[in-house]
Amino acid sequence: MSAAAAVAAPPVAIAAPSAWKRATRSGGLAIGLVLVVAMALIALLAPWISPYDPDAQDVIMKLEPPSAEHWFGTDAFGRDVLSRVIWGSRVSLFVGTVATLAGVLIGTIIGIISGYYGGIVDKLITAATDVLLSFPQLIMGLILVAVLGPTLFNLILAITITAVPAFIRVARGSTLAMKERDFIDACRALGFGDLRIMFLHVMPNIMDEVVVMGSLWLAAAIRTESTLAFIGLGVPPPTATWGGIIREGFDNLLDAPWLSVFPSLAILAVMIALNLVGDGLRDATDPRTPQ
Repeated sequence: MSAAAAVAAPPVAIAAPSAWKRATRSGGLAIGLVLVVAMALIALLAPWISPYDPDAQDVIMKLEPPSAEHWFGTDAFGRDVLSRVIWGSRVSLFVGTVATLAGVLIGTIIGIISGYYGGIVDKLITAATDVLLSFPQLIMGLILVAVLGPTLFNLILAITITAVPAFIRVARGSTLAMKERDFIDACRALGFGDLRIMFLHVMPNIMDEVVVMGSLWLAAAIRTESTLAFIGLGVPPPTATWGGIIREGFDNLLDAPWLSVFPSLAILAVMIALNLVGDGLRDATDPRTPQ
């Protein structure tokens, strides 16, 4: 095979039909995608589908159990819990999605540079990554938000920083294997620059593993945001977030459990959906999975 032909037909193109076939046959992936799309639509359409203003208080109706008027009941200020759960999805999904996308972008670029160049660059990046990975994700996020302050931007920044090391490691490992492939040697033989090789030939061929990691990490990012909100380091009230709603209902857990149960079920549904998507994508991109 000539050098030009090797570059024109990277191995990812051969595996694409099989990967698509495995993806379409995955029932878990389909269920996960339906749930994720449904959650995204609920968040986007919150102003139109929310039955009440999430911040409207009615002390006469406080701590009302679920009923035909208030499907998820009301909280200690008489606010409709269903409306707050719907609006809370916007913050939780937005923070998790933006932080994960930023982590994917930054971590993948750094990981490719580390794996491609090797040497002292790789050693320095690997050492810094190992240091960051030595901290549990939640502890790292808690420290950063406590230092920076509980604002929306700082929350996204903190979760992004916790995500970057994981994507550096994934991208670096895939790049180390990919840069030894024949078509990369062909690119070098044709005189392609390092940037062109890294971002036009290496990156597209490692994105399947990065995307799988991203779907799983999105669930972790949403969980981290909810946990930080629960301990009082999330977006300040009265903005509705799932973790904040759970925290508000914690004091009335015995006599009004619906305050914490319904937002917890929303978080659980998102976790299950994203894990189904991640598992389905992993099976679809794994050539060892039966056709």
